[in-house]
Formats: sequence, C-alpha cells, structure tokens
Amino acid sequence: MRIIVFGLLLSIVILNWLWPLPLPVAVKLPVAVFVIVASQFQFWSRLSSGSMFAPEFPKPLIILFNWAVGTILFLMLFQLALDLFALVVALITWQPVHIGTEVRITVGGLAGLLAAIGVINALRVPQVTDVTVTIRGLSPLFDGYRLLQLSDLHITRLFSAGWAARVVGRANAADADLIVVTGDFIDGSVDMRRADIAPLSELSAPDGVLAAPGNHEYFFDYTDWIRHLSALGFDVLENQHRIITRDTAHLVIAGVTDRSARGHGQVGPDLDAALSGCPAHAPVVLLDHQPGDARAAAARGVALQLSGHTHGGMIRGLDRLVARGNNGFVSGRYQVGGMTLYVSNGTGLWPGFALRLGVPAEITRFHLRAG
Repeated sequence: MRIIVFGLLLSIVILNWLWPLPLPVAVKLPVAVFVIVASQFQFWSRLSSGSMFAPEFPKPLIILFNWAVGTILFLMLFQLALDLFALVVALITWQPVHIGTEVRITVGGLAGLLAAIGVINALRVPQVTDVTVTIRGLSPLFDGYRLLQLSDLHITRLFSAGWAARVVGRANAADADLIVVTGDFIDGSVDMRRADIAPLSELSAPDGVLAAPGNHEYFFDYTDWIRHLSALGFDVLENQHRIITRDTAHLVIAGVTDRSARGHGQVGPDLDAALSGCPAHAPVVLLDHQPGDARAAAARGVALQLSGHTHGGMIRGLDRLVARGNNGFVSGRYQVGGMTLYVSNGTGLWPGFALRLGVPAEITRFHLRAG
C-alpha cells in the first residue's frame, strides 16, 4: 500500500507537472530520474549507514537531498491544487482541462524557492528565546533562576562539529544557572558522531548540565551513547532527579527515559522512580523528551515540564498533524492543570527532512519566578 501511495504522489510531479512542459524528452527523462532518486533519500541513507536516520554523505549532498525532497513535496501539493482547480473550471465552463505552461513554471519555481528557504532556516543556529515561568511554591532564593534548554540537536554530518560549537558558544553566553538537554542528541553511532559531538563537552553552567534521553538515542547503541554522553560531562537522568540548593531552599530537576525505550529493550519512563525521595514541597522541573504524558506529570504535581521531540511541526500547517500524534502538544507553552508545559521547537532537526517554514529553531532561556 505504501508503494502504491508513494507512486501515485510521484506521478503527480512527473506526469502532471513535468511531462506536459514543452521540453525535449532528453531533458524530461533526466529530470524524472532525479525526482525518483531524490525521493528515495531515506533508502540511500539506510544504504550509507544502516539507518535511515543517519545519512553518511558529504554535507552539501545532504543539503541537496533535503532541498530536493522539499521541492518535490511542495510541487506535489501545488500541482494537486492546480489539477483540482483546473478540473472545477473545466466542469463549470464545459471546456477541456487546461493548465498553462507559465503556471506550471511558476509553481515549480515557488516550490524550489520555499524548499531552499526551509533548508536555510533549518541550518541556522537559533537565537536565545526568553520565557518567564511563575512557579508556585518556588522559594524567593530561586526567584530569577535561569535555566537554558537545548533539545533535538540531532548531531550528524548535517549538524556537524562547527554547528555544534556555535550552539555551545551561544548557550554558554546566555549566562544560565543550569543547562538542560531534552533528548535527541544525535543520529548515528558513537564512532560516527564522536568528532561532531565533541564540542558539546564545552557546555558549562554553575549548576551543571543535565539531560534526559530522546527516542533517537535508542535507535543506535543506547548504552554506548549514555556512557559517552556522561564522559562528555552530561548528567543523564534516567528516571532520576537532582536537587539544586540555595541555602535551605530546594529545586528538583527530574528526568525520565523516553516512551520508546521499552521497544528497544531498555527501561521505560517511570515518573514515580524519578521523583522518589524528592524533598517535600520542593518544586519539580521535569525533563521528558516527548510531551505526550504531560497530563500525568501535572497530576503528580510537577511544576514545569520541558519537552521537545516534535520539532514544532517544522512547517506551519504541518504542526497540526504533528500535534495529533503528541496528545495535542506541538510547540511552545501550555497550561496543563497546575503545571506549565513547554515544548521546544528543537535546536536542530532530523537530517532526513531538514526544513523549517514559520517554525523557528530554539535555544530557550527560562526565567523562573516565585509565585
């Protein structure tokens, strides 16, 4: 069924857009081949590394693939809309269906331009976004506490060492008290990513650098990655918590494993275990890569949950579909009972579809206020 649907979608681009253009067959055939080859980006990625999530190609080629996939997607949508519009006009006027060459060229150019803008947006190192959160029960000693969130870095050959170093520089310059990473550090094995992820060892904050695992860590050798992240200086919270103190006041930072963990033979998320032994009445900040269980966390009295995973939906409009797969949560701030949930758009992106339109990447600095 997947092959049939995919073939129908490709036929819209090749048969409905490309073939009616007044071009020689010697030009149309190579373009059609390019469309088919580009559309199989995930297949070529799997051949290159053993995983569709880690394309082991030179960075310019990965950028080209992402641009081509984006162009095909937009062109398919535009051409489908044109076909439907032309059909309606033909039925109303009782004339043959007609779409002019100029219109086809225009939608092709627009598709390519939107894809190019999307890739450029995805590759940018994001600016720091400031968010103020009032937390009930937070001690005045923690009023103004600064917590910086990175999420979904997806360190790969696309988001490589140079990009990672710029993210680290921007994060350290934000002057946060604590830095947290809410999962999806990488795509690829430790051996593949060792050099590219090395700059993250320079992340530094007075109260440390804490993290929770994301689902992509489980796609590769999870145990190796947790060991390597620990060696880089990350305190990875696997259903655990840490306590930040200011004199006699406490702030709990808890983290759970990802919802996909059990499917990979690892320990699944356990909020009870993560909160076990927490100081009574101390506010809890929870790091949970996926936002889908936010209502359960709110019911347990968590004050602030920080998540990622959704990439904000990547493209305005597509975010509504992504929200449906995450219990309605996709981007930004939500009030869930007495808890604030913040879903980061992500600092990076999975390199298999690295486009952003209307959904900017994030490095988020939270200012906690006593309520």
